[in-house]
Amino acid sequence: METAYLLLGSNLGDREANLKRAVAQIGTIASLTSQSAIYITKAWGKTDQPDFLNQAVGIQTAAAPLELLREILAIEKAMGRTRQEHWGPRLIDIDILLFGNQIIEHPRLQIPHPELNNRRFALAPLAEIAGHVVHPQTNLCIRDHLEVCPDSLPAKRWKI
Repeated sequence: METAYLLLGSNLGDREANLKRAVAQIGTIASLTSQSAIYITKAWGKTDQPDFLNQAVGIQTAAAPLELLREILAIEKAMGRTRQEHWGPRLIDIDILLFGNQIIEHPRLQIPHPELNNRRFALAPLAEIAGHVVHPQTNLCIRDHLEVCPDSLPAKRWKI
């Protein structure tokens, strides 16, 4: 079993319900170990779209990284995700942020997520549940990355 951390995001439809449904589906393929609060953020990259709700989850999985990716993509597809434009609006998005302390460079999957250190919307919820976890490429903990994150877009807890 390996510990992995995922980031969920939604900015279409009932965003909160989408996250809850995705968490439930993830629970059918892995053992959920932690969930952050839900955070609201402006869209990153392509900004002319609705705000995102984001949430990090920790899991224990027996799946290999590419197998986990395949399972996550199947969840997105079953929930109605369509990929029409890069960084465009989406019903659900599930990214693998960390997979143990593995570093993976594969055409379909990069772990740690290549933009993790540059995106407050990913670091804030991840720091809540895994602030002590060390990034395998930088040897800094997630909490330290959040403190020096260059992303100026706020990530605020939603429905405090």
